[in-house]
Amino acid sequence: MNLTPKQLRILQIVRDWRTRFGYSPTLQEIADEVQVSKVTVFEHVEALIKKGALERDPNKARSLTIPDDAVVPDESRPFRFPLVGRIAAGYPIEKVANQDELDLESFFGPQRGRSGAVFALRVEGDSMQDEGIWDGDYVLIERKDVARNGERVVALLPNGETTLKTFYREKDHIRLQPANDAYEPILVKDCTVQGIVVGVIRYYG
Repeated sequence: MNLTPKQLRILQIVRDWRTRFGYSPTLQEIADEVQVSKVTVFEHVEALIKKGALERDPNKARSLTIPDDAVVPDESRPFRFPLVGRIAAGYPIEKVANQDELDLESFFGPQRGRSGAVFALRVEGDSMQDEGIWDGDYVLIERKDVARNGERVVALLPNGETTLKTFYREKDHIRLQPANDAYEPILVKDCTVQGIVVGVIRYYG
């Protein structure tokens, strides 16, 4: 896909907003980040839509999305994920927003890369240790709002706290199962799945 530097930057902004916040920026917010006029952003967005790099629902606000088969390169640091906060693997803790990044290039070298809505969380606690997820590890999370039984998920509980557990939908409740006998399962009528674990990173530096 042949993109101009400005178009690539706009695509990266849309990707990062959807990863960090779960929704797209407005044209004005993009203009503020790129430091150009809103009209200029509109022209670039229209060009990106024609190239198949962006999609938009004209009847909805913040509806810019990147097609599933589109790859958004990050030429300067290709193996980088937004580090959006911490996640409890013991007792649930209040979710804290964070704008930092986890740069895996510094761990594994510049030859690897990944596209898509994936973000990183640092694990606090030992409730998932029997599945090899230890206190201080980083988990890579693919943003999804549905999960299958047996998948490890980031779950938002009804009280507003988040936790990392294995997901099981049972007859009249959801069981969030730890992987450590020292912890009891969390049983809730419902919860919000915020993502699925797709990788675990342990750094010994």
